[in-house]
Amino acid sequence: MVKGRLRKGRRTKELVNYLRRGDIALISHEDLDLVAAESLARTGIAAVLNEKKYISGRYPNLGPEHLLARNLKLYDCVPRELWSLPDGTEVTIDEENNVLIAGKDSFQLDSPLTAEAADLQLARTRANLDGELEKFIDNTLEYARKEKELILGLRELPPLETAIWGRPVVVVVRGRDYKRDLGAILSYIKEARPVLIGVDGGADAILDYGLKLDIILGDMDSVSDRALLSKCERVVHAYTDGRVPGKQRVEELGVKYTVFAAPGTSEDVALLLAAGKGADLVVAVGTHSNMIDFLEKGRPGMGSTFLTRLKIGDKLVDAPGLSKLYQGKL
Repeated sequence: MVKGRLRKGRRTKELVNYLRRGDIALISHEDLDLVAAESLARTGIAAVLNEKKYISGRYPNLGPEHLLARNLKLYDCVPRELWSLPDGTEVTIDEENNVLIAGKDSFQLDSPLTAEAADLQLARTRANLDGELEKFIDNTLEYARKEKELILGLRELPPLETAIWGRPVVVVVRGRDYKRDLGAILSYIKEARPVLIGVDGGADAILDYGLKLDIILGDMDSVSDRALLSKCERVVHAYTDGRVPGKQRVEELGVKYTVFAAPGTSEDVALLLAAGKGADLVVAVGTHSNMIDFLEKGRPGMGSTFLTRLKIGDKLVDAPGLSKLYQGKL
């Protein structure tokens, strides 16, 4: 039996900011990725109700296994009617998988996902991976052809108060193992004193380590108010179709910001900005670099990232590689 407050949100990375220990999370997240699962687990919630499938079979996602290993109850394909409940409603899930409200039987759930069932589903998924890879490659090449002029011709960079020219830059993205990889290069950061750029939620990892955050860049959807209100520059990523999704949030907080319109993902834009402003080295922490990473983010290809790495490859190094080289130097 599980009891707790029902907290609901269709964007997992936003919902985690409001979850508290013992809550029951209601999400809509097909193929739950590892980064989202880690964020959910850190909140201390008791169970997760998912409107969609934890494992669809498209690719091997590791999020469900992470939560199951921490003894969380996972239910998927839950009734959509649960969204009609007020946020914060006290609910109970009994041994027969009934959702009870005020002691009354209201909704019936399927049996919770087990570790054995997850292992079996993931094994089947891995057998289908070649077909998914072929589609991913085709999409990557198609997007690269469409975006090459936009990426390679990017010339107008926003003005910054932070001096980057001739300095190293560390760009932190909220990706797989990003906190561990950032921790592995702390000695480098303390010695080299690089400019620190956080892409959305990556900014919070910088602050968590007690480091000075210089710039936040992104659409500001997964970064905390603490980071946005800190003494740093804020660059809001605007998309080429005119959308500026982060503008409302920074204006509500009353903080100064700059808009940067550019194609690609926010992490691509951060890397291009660092290199374009004259960084002598760009260290990438938590960036997405393989098919699984991109499928977990809901992206069918990696065209802009492919082009970005081609453009700045002579300056770019990933944090795991730097940590090994730097430890060897010491």
